[in-house]
Amino acid sequence: MGIVRFALRFPHTFYVVAALILFLGVAAVRSMPTDIFPEIRIPVVTVIWQFTGLTTTEMEQRVTTYSQYSISSNVNGIKNMEAQTLNGLSIQKISFQPDVNLDLAIAQIVSATNAIRALMPPGIQPPIVVQFNASSVPVLQLSLNSDSLNEQQLYDFGIYRVRQQLAPVPGVTLPTPAGGKYRQIMVDIDPDKLLSRGLTPLDIVNAVNTQNLTLPSGTAKIGDIQYTVRTNATPETIDDLNKMPVKSPTAPPSF
Repeated sequence: MGIVRFALRFPHTFYVVAALILFLGVAAVRSMPTDIFPEIRIPVVTVIWQFTGLTTTEMEQRVTTYSQYSISSNVNGIKNMEAQTLNGLSIQKISFQPDVNLDLAIAQIVSATNAIRALMPPGIQPPIVVQFNASSVPVLQLSLNSDSLNEQQLYDFGIYRVRQQLAPVPGVTLPTPAGGKYRQIMVDIDPDKLLSRGLTPLDIVNAVNTQNLTLPSGTAKIGDIQYTVRTNATPETIDDLNKMPVKSPTAPPSF
């Protein structure tokens, strides 16, 4: 009741206070920044495995199962796990408890997935670990098409030209282009010719892997001149792949 009596005795003071509050409120509203996409922390992490050419069944048995087992055994605070397996692709959604430290959880996921790679198909790359963020939504999407460039050239143009030109824009996060084709060389084998020479597809794989290497080089000093020794064994042309000898322990190399 003391405040009421004071307001009745000194009404002009409260008039000034009310006007001051109104003025400061309008000034605060006008100067307050507006965040269209506020930061919303959702404890969800996505793990994406890729292995081109592996069927859905093999991807599920040899990648998804091992990955989920390793993550569930080594990562703390997991609420539930979901997995979707496609041809050459395994997507795992991991939900955590609200009080979990996501930075620590991501570090544990990376450690667990790296440790389990020894049991997976040889040559599989580490997974892509992405923290789900509700505010990270695409604001701008660009579509590229051309009448003179093929899919591979269009993909290279998007990732090496367009992406680099947009990178300096403040606040821009650029993913790799979706779709298109990136340059790759496929080695086709003839099972009948392999069988006639007593070879297996694994011999071809080992021959390509061991003769398609880029190793650290050294130097060789001849007289007063020191030369750099090149040890790059990567074939310069596609035809050089056909000239690689296939390993044979008891017979001369087959071609």
